[in-house]
Amino acid sequence: MFSHGGVLWAPSGLDQDGFILKVFTGTGNYRYLAGGPGGIEVTGQQIMGSALPGWRFKWDRLEVSLYAGLDAQEHRLAPDDPASRTRGDHLGARFSADLWYEPADAVMLAGGVSLSTIGDGYWARGATGIRAFDLLWVGPEALALGDTSYWQARAGMHVTAFRTKMLEWSASGGWATDSDHREGWYGRLGLLIRR
Repeated sequence: MFSHGGVLWAPSGLDQDGFILKVFTGTGNYRYLAGGPGGIEVTGQQIMGSALPGWRFKWDRLEVSLYAGLDAQEHRLAPDDPASRTRGDHLGARFSADLWYEPADAVMLAGGVSLSTIGDGYWARGATGIRAFDLLWVGPEALALGDTSYWQARAGMHVTAFRTKMLEWSASGGWATDSDHREGWYGRLGLLIRR
């Protein structure tokens, strides 16, 4: 279980070309099997933060944002796993990209990727959707995340960009599987405040 929060700031506005700054932080707990399936279960606690200056490119129905900056992470493991490349405190670099494309009025494609030099961590998500009731986007999503010693894959459905005044809601859920041969349901809830 993880929670994340952050801020996107662009001096020319979030819907324009130009400089953009992404600052975010997060914390959460995770479990994995040290040494792979049949190994000892390790519980980890992660605290992380990143400051990523970048640039947004906007063309008609397509937006692409590219970022690169500092990544800081702290991982506490119980029991300790000396083989883990992410245990302890780390400073590294993070690179990320976001894409939003509306090839037609009622169709969207979204993608995102984030790569960290800390433990060679990665996160990638792709989604597509249709406009429903002129209120939100709904459709399938796929997600992959992991590092040098663990991976997880998810497939499910999302609801994106449901707006209530200044708030924009999103949610998703589906099925997840991982490199420790565990599987089960996942869920995500998101909230944006636009100013």
